[in-house]
Amino acid sequence: MEGFCPLASGSKGNALYLGSKETKLLIDVGISYRALEKRLDEIGVSIKQIDAVLISHEHVDHTRGLQRLCSLSNLPVLANSETAKMVIGSLKTRPPFKIFSTGEPFEFGDIEICPFSVQHDTVDPVAFTFRLMGLKVGVCTDLGFVTTLVKSHLRECDYLYVEANHEPSLVYACRRPSIYKKRVLGRQGHLSNDTCAELVESIKHPHLKHVYLAHLSEECNRPEVALEKVHKVLGKGVKISIAHQDRISDRTFFKSKSDKSYATVGTA
Repeated sequence: MEGFCPLASGSKGNALYLGSKETKLLIDVGISYRALEKRLDEIGVSIKQIDAVLISHEHVDHTRGLQRLCSLSNLPVLANSETAKMVIGSLKTRPPFKIFSTGEPFEFGDIEICPFSVQHDTVDPVAFTFRLMGLKVGVCTDLGFVTTLVKSHLRECDYLYVEANHEPSLVYACRRPSIYKKRVLGRQGHLSNDTCAELVESIKHPHLKHVYLAHLSEECNRPEVALEKVHKVLGKGVKISIAHQDRISDRTFFKSKSDKSYATVGTA
């Protein structure tokens, strides 16, 4: 599949698929091997076709499935050095790591990958932009504050996968302990719907095609609220969809930018 598809999104596990003409990547593997294999199969991709795994940071909801995946394959794992050190400590089988430097673009296959810093409570968390087939894809979740650097990297994306984690009022009202609320609402926590909308509004442009709202809290958010707030700033002409936790989300099939077209397949 030449395209993009969220396989799982949320605090119970995160995994994304991105494929070009020559290269197939996973971005994070926070779900079980069985679930990963099943969801890849649903989009017509064999897990044996995956060329590499990128890791954004070491939290378990982004790395849970890595141990099993590494024990059954020899896939290279792409991470920065600090994240790699944290991940290696939790693995019985050590995969071949390829270390990238945060802030420095590099190529893997026919995809250019640019990892950039975000503010989150881990050692060296990153988000990514990808250039492939004449397109730019942004993947940016698990951050508590939108910096100028974040906006700069996400400009001119054709496709954007961005965090809309919570409604602050629902965080305050939930029964979670105060330490949880302080973390989620803090500058190293997660983005609210309003902050997500402000980010999207600041980087929108005429060629933006599809925005995925990601990492929604099951307890402290409502999909319809997140959709409404982002729709207000984008208006018509840009598809907006929710990235689901328990199933694959809308699949986007890429064509080269010169074709001036793309196809999105929805899910039930």
